[in-house]
Amino acid sequence: MGLDIGPDSVKTFNDALDTTQTIIWNGPMGVFEFDKFAVGTESIAKKLAELSKKGVTTIIGGGDSVAAVEKVGVADVMSHISTGGGASLELLEGKELPGVVALDEGVMTRSVSV
Repeated sequence: MGLDIGPDSVKTFNDALDTTQTIIWNGPMGVFEFDKFAVGTESIAKKLAELSKKGVTTIIGGGDSVAAVEKVGVADVMSHISTGGGASLELLEGKELPGVVALDEGVMTRSVSV
């Protein structure tokens, strides 16, 4: 059972991240809620913060990823944070999301209970 990435994987990811201008992160690298399995996630979060400060666009998607960057204390330097990880990925895939379609069409519905 893989519960975290190791130092070689952290280096591989960091080397690849150094070559990018836009990063979309959806999902932690391990079970970061437990300190002994948080090293990989924390390392990547710190790397993204470093790159974000250099002008790289960093998009954090999904509740667990948001919790990870908040735990590390780097959420404030990320370009964009959304707890809608799955929905964000579907939007990037080109799928239509009902809420976005309604906004695009200027349609608003309202439920009123009496």
